[in-house]
This record gives sequence, C-alpha cells and structure tokens, in this order.
Amino acid sequence: MDKRIAKWAALIFFAMAAACIFFILLKSGNLGKGFFLRGRKEAPEYVFSYADNQPEDYPTVQGARKFAELVQEKTSGRIKINVFAGGEMGSENEVVEQLQYGGIDFARASVMILAEIKPKFNVLQLPYLYRDEKHMWKVLDGEIGEEFKDELGESGLVALSWYDAGARHFYNSSHPIKCVEDLKKMRIRVANSDMMSAMVEALGARAVPMAYSEVYAALETSSIDGAENNWPSYESMGHYEVAKYITLDAHTRIPEMQLASQATWEKLSDSDREIITACAEESARYERQLWEIREQKVREQLIKAGCIVTELSPTEQVRFRAAVMTVYQMFCSKYIDVVNRIAQIR
Repeated sequence: MDKRIAKWAALIFFAMAAACIFFILLKSGNLGKGFFLRGRKEAPEYVFSYADNQPEDYPTVQGARKFAELVQEKTSGRIKINVFAGGEMGSENEVVEQLQYGGIDFARASVMILAEIKPKFNVLQLPYLYRDEKHMWKVLDGEIGEEFKDELGESGLVALSWYDAGARHFYNSSHPIKCVEDLKKMRIRVANSDMMSAMVEALGARAVPMAYSEVYAALETSSIDGAENNWPSYESMGHYEVAKYITLDAHTRIPEMQLASQATWEKLSDSDREIITACAEESARYERQLWEIREQKVREQLIKAGCIVTELSPTEQVRFRAAVMTVYQMFCSKYIDVVNRIAQIR
C-alpha cells in the first residue's frame, strides 16, 4: 500500500513539474509550432523531376545534380528536384515531349532535338560553324544565345542555360582520316538527324542512321566503318576498343540546354523563377569545368590505350568546310543572316 502511495506521489510531482515548465515556456513565448517540430524537417512545397539520358558520372548529370542542390539550398528546402539519369525517364525525344506536356519538370536536351521543334536551332549545329570552343561560348553567352533562348517561346519549353557537349570528331576501325578523300565510301554511323546525314554524304561517305546503343556491335562486326562523337562518348561506350583511329576535325559543336516545362514554370513565383534561373547558370559554369576536365582526361587515357589521333592540317580544314557548304543552304537558307553574324563574332 505504501509503495502505491509513493508511486502516485512521484507521478503527481512529475506532472506538476511538467506543468510548471509548460507555463514558463508559454509566458516566455518560446512555446509554439517550432518547439514541437524541432528536429523535424518541413516538407518541400514543390518536388520536381529532372531527366538526363547520360550515365551518373557524366558531366551533364553532375551538372544537373549541382543545379538541384543549389535550388534546394537557395529556397531553404522549399523546392526539391529529383534527378533521374541514365535514360530512366525515356529517350531525349520522349523527355522533351513530356516536358512540353508537363509530365517532366526539368531536363537537359541537345540542340539536335530542339531543332525538330524550332528549325532555327539547326544553325547552332551547322558543320564547322565555330572556329573553336572560345568562339562558340562568345556566341551562346551573348546576344545571339539569348535570342535562341527566346526562340522556344510558345513551345511549352523554357530555356534556362547552355551546357557543353564538346566537339564531335570522326573515328573508324580501318585507317587514319587525313584528308577528305579518306572518307570516300566509308559507312559512318550518325544520329537520326537529316543534317548529320547530309553532312556525312557531302564529305563523300555513306551516312548510316543508327541508335547510339547499337554502334559498338556494328563497329565490331564491320557493319559500319566508323562513327562520330565527342571524346567522353567515344570512351564511355567503348567505341575506342573497336575503332582506334580518331580524327580531330571538330565538325560540329552541338551545345545542349537546360530546360524547364512551361507548365511547371507557371506554378512558380517570380522570385522562385529568378532563383532557378540563377542556379541553372551557376550549374552550367560548373558543368563546363567538368567537361573540360573529363575531355582532357579521356584523351590522355585513350592515347595511352593505343588510339591513333590525327589532326587535320589547316589546308584540309578549309577543304572539309568547303565540302559541306551545301548543308548550309539545305537547312539554314532562311537564317543565313544569323550564320553571318556568328562568323563576325571575334
């Protein structure tokens, strides 16, 4: 009996102590929602999706993750962006289509895909358009680049920033390409792009449109003689193992773009739009640095692995460019003024 009385006395004591603490907190103003939720995270106001078809360690995916991290930080966790890499949300074409309908919120896409929606974007992927990388960034980071961003109006897409995708070169399994004649009758894989096919045909080779995933086997079985792409893609898909000759002609520098769905954009306040745009620009600078590091590292690695690198002479560079001038007329006759403006940028 005494034990029961002692137990109840202890309970009453602790209850009175708790009531006192409650009263003190209430009087001091320290009791409120934050007191009870301390240690718990507020749920984000928005949770968005971001799609990229490249593998996790690719510069564009790392840039996307940087973008998501910056947005979450700058909005104090109100906006969370989940990045889905490796084509988890579909091919680039499928992703862009979903962006237009609001099924995906953000993505990274090639100018090659955007040209199917807005033909003017063909200008930015014309062969031998840019003198070098520095020239391209002067174009894209300047007035012309802003004009192309605005071009996406009424397409269901919002342009955020430019991403690097390097220069594309020819590589093959049979011999070095030192002059235009070395390309004659070679079967060269190209992406499903009329412009890329026309470029390869203009250089005297045979264009073979083919899915990116099928190139290794086609090179291995000699169904094709060669292909074209940038250094990181040449390495990441193992193409160098079955096509050791690479010619650094930089026939195209096809930039890429971070995009938002117009449907998603309309949900956001002006201040959130400003934050997201600033974060996209910062992530673009980060991605470009990663690309430069990755490209140099891959080049050194593949040369050590036995790849044979050929650089075109200045004379051959002129010949290659002259051979593809028909492509300019075929795809960009309406935009020659833009082409000329790009050429004039120094």
